[in-house]
Amino acid sequence: MRTLVAAALCAASLGGAAAPPPANPEIDMHAFLAAAHAAADERESRRVDQATFVTMMREPGTVVLDARSRAMFERRHVAGAVSLSLPDFTEETLARAIPDRDARVLIYCNNNFAGDAAAFPLKAPAASLNLATRVALHAYGYRNVWELAPYVDVARTTIPLEPRIR
Repeated sequence: MRTLVAAALCAASLGGAAAPPPANPEIDMHAFLAAAHAAADERESRRVDQATFVTMMREPGTVVLDARSRAMFERRHVAGAVSLSLPDFTEETLARAIPDRDARVLIYCNNNFAGDAAAFPLKAPAASLNLATRVALHAYGYRNVWELAPYVDVARTTIPLEPRIR
């Protein structure tokens, strides 16, 4: 009992005396939330079915961006997609992958494809990569972002995938 009381007193004294965490100008939660809200406002009018996605991806100047890991990209990806893993997004890497911030960018993620869990393992819906990718692109100034909406089977999709299903 004495140990329990001592631990409680120690915890209480630490809680009141703790210094605030140090500031870090390179992390801005308020700006992140603002970008997330702005991206969410655009999102519903920028989600397309697979036929529209295929039509758009074939139009000149369109970039199909795969923000999954390089390992998942190499297992299977949309034909012609540019691979840039979300953790690797910086001003410089995005400028190399998508030099024109006004270019149409098509995005997709694991949660768009069924039937190949090795290449497209499902994420929790709230952790879907499309959501984080859209927010990050918005934060870097890319506004012409379109998202594959449906959940499609890799064996039946009209979206060309590489490597092809045999």
